[in-house]
Amino acid sequence: MNAFRKFLRRRLMFHFWLSEEAAVLTETIIVVPFVTLFAAGILEFGNLFWERMQIDAGLRDAGRYLARCRPTSPTYTSTCSQATAKLIAFYGTQSPAEGAALRVPGWGPTLADITVNAVGADGTFTIETAHLYEASPLYAWLGIEDITISASHEERYMGW
Repeated sequence: MNAFRKFLRRRLMFHFWLSEEAAVLTETIIVVPFVTLFAAGILEFGNLFWERMQIDAGLRDAGRYLARCRPTSPTYTSTCSQATAKLIAFYGTQSPAEGAALRVPGWGPTLADITVNAVGADGTFTIETAHLYEASPLYAWLGIEDITISASHEERYMGW
């Protein structure tokens, strides 16, 4: 019985060794983890760049709003505020509905996430932010540290 087992093992191993299906299976086992990791990396970097673009758009929209604000004068009371500009940056509207989704998840629940620098001598102001990117576990597994998305937008004050 023992000799039969040896014969059967050798015969199966020899057949497995010469079989083309075994070569395809072996190549697949080697390649699939790398392709999966590569695809996950592409998706993660795509999400990172998408968040950066959304933050840039929010800062641009808030900057445009502030650039067109008419200052308070003896005959006019301004209704513009930095808080409204920040809501525009975070939500895309100055009066978001209850439970409205943020442009970027995790960016803007507090209005302290954006800084508006005063109008300078050249008539421009800068609006800036820094957002800690909420990465997937892939980054931690690869040993990549936290990524901070920093963005700023400069706008010329135009008034009315």
